[in-house]
Amino acid sequence: MKYFPEHQKGIIAIVVAAILWSTGGIFIKLTTLSPMQISFFRCLFAALVFLVVFKSKLVKVNFFTFINAGFYAAVLILYVIATKTTTAANAVFLQYTAPIYVLIFEPLINKTKYEKINIITIIVCFIGMFLFFTGKLTAGNFYGNIIALLSGVAFAAFLLGMKKNKKEHQFVSIFYGNIFVVLISVYSIFEINTFSMSDLLMVSYLGIFQVGAAYIIFAYGLKRVLAVEASLISMIEPVLNPVWVLIGYGEIPSLMASIGGMIILFTVSLRAFILQSAIMKARYKNYL
Repeated sequence: MKYFPEHQKGIIAIVVAAILWSTGGIFIKLTTLSPMQISFFRCLFAALVFLVVFKSKLVKVNFFTFINAGFYAAVLILYVIATKTTTAANAVFLQYTAPIYVLIFEPLINKTKYEKINIITIIVCFIGMFLFFTGKLTAGNFYGNIIALLSGVAFAAFLLGMKKNKKEHQFVSIFYGNIFVVLISVYSIFEINTFSMSDLLMVSYLGIFQVGAAYIIFAYGLKRVLAVEASLISMIEPVLNPVWVLIGYGEIPSLMASIGGMIILFTVSLRAFILQSAIMKARYKNYL
């Protein structure tokens, strides 16, 4: 990538990371392991990747590191359970409701007023979320949708916690989040009846590439692009995730869920774009 300017390198890195993230659904669906067994191996391999890459940097911790790690561990486990129990599209779209909860709880935490644009964003996104629970739902799908929503709540708590923490401690939370999952789910490996080579390859891929390498690549790209660019490009993940599952697993999300997901993604993306535009305009005025 030496022939690309830094900004282009950043965009390419974010795209690659988003594509890697998007492959999670298909391999979680295809493996015969239970959600907790998948979580154990996925996070074990991811933690090893972080250990090899970051080494001594992982000892730089504070109180918030472990709080955020707990939230991230919840995100990881709940996402796998949701993907196994409802459609991959529902799992990833409902997890992407996290920015809505951030908009709801951040003013309460920081004692600030709710902005009109944020209230509109929340209302529209809740309409999109409602569509996931319309039509015919099996008990498993309903349970999976609830778990996916909880994953979004945990993700929002993780994002708010990361904002509160110092930058040098933030990425370390990802490592310890994976460690927490390994400790929580270790019991499940003693319940494995059959463990095929294909299962091993799939959970290895999920840990090494879909979680570990993807985050490192994303962190590299994030240093070279605007936050809004990273946010918008990351939307590749929820768009491609159901596509890979459709191609490799034959799972088709419902029409209403697809519409709801598109409403959520469009609204969150538009809100991020408007926010970043306002920030850039303010910076330009200060520069003048």
